[in-house]
Amino acid sequence: MAVRKFKPTTPGQRHKIIGTFEEITARVPEKSLVFGKKSSGGRNNVGKMTMRYIGGGHKKVIRIVDFKRNKDGVPAVVKTIEYDPNRSARIALLFYADGEKRYIIAPNGLQVGATLMSGENAAPEVGNALPLQNIPVGTVIHNIELRPGQGAALVRSAGNFAQLTSREGKYCVIKLPSGEVRQILSTCKATIGSVGNSDHGLESSGKAGRSRWLGRRPHNRGVVMNPVDHPMGGGEGRASGGHPRSRKGLYAKGLKTRAPKKQSNKYIIERRKK
Repeated sequence: MAVRKFKPTTPGQRHKIIGTFEEITARVPEKSLVFGKKSSGGRNNVGKMTMRYIGGGHKKVIRIVDFKRNKDGVPAVVKTIEYDPNRSARIALLFYADGEKRYIIAPNGLQVGATLMSGENAAPEVGNALPLQNIPVGTVIHNIELRPGQGAALVRSAGNFAQLTSREGKYCVIKLPSGEVRQILSTCKATIGSVGNSDHGLESSGKAGRSRWLGRRPHNRGVVMNPVDHPMGGGEGRASGGHPRSRKGLYAKGLKTRAPKKQSNKYIIERRKK
């Protein structure tokens, strides 16, 4: 995976940096694993706008991605690596030995033709999904479950990875990309390797129009509004607006929003770095 820059033939091209798409091997998704997505434009069931700055954008088709990896003991061959408009990572199409087809998040280094497995007896190799208790300490992992059988909830976006650092009784200690260190049940599954498309963070849209293609409308800053519209509005000239806060008055920076008595607090050994 690499990125490409463009000659500044237009103002939009000057700062544009996008991926090369060289790893993608198929343009059309598997028909049995997709369904149409209706965009809401940020409106609820009565047509009232509840989320601002959403609307427009290219039509998308949802690819059904297998985050559970529950076909244990059945080998699968990687048929294609594909683009998915709904996520930053690439997806891989697997053909299982029994004829079933499934999409998974494509890890770094996965090649077309590779054979993958899931379950307790799978080898700890890139793309294989197995319980944390069967993964060697120090291994780089992604697609981590929080509850057994729930399906992967953590470390799913492009270029991300976590590390299995140690074991404590029936729990494994995982260092997450945010810097948080937490315990997760050893029976939860994870996939070996890091998520692919690692250069996604280097991309730059280059122009406002690319945000419109993604369905993002122009965003108004609170500091340029009037006092009647926003707590940070008003003032003579370009006033800074005071302490950053939301339109409803909640502090935007520094305010702890996590519940102090949250049940899962006991599993967090070290909080994420500020």
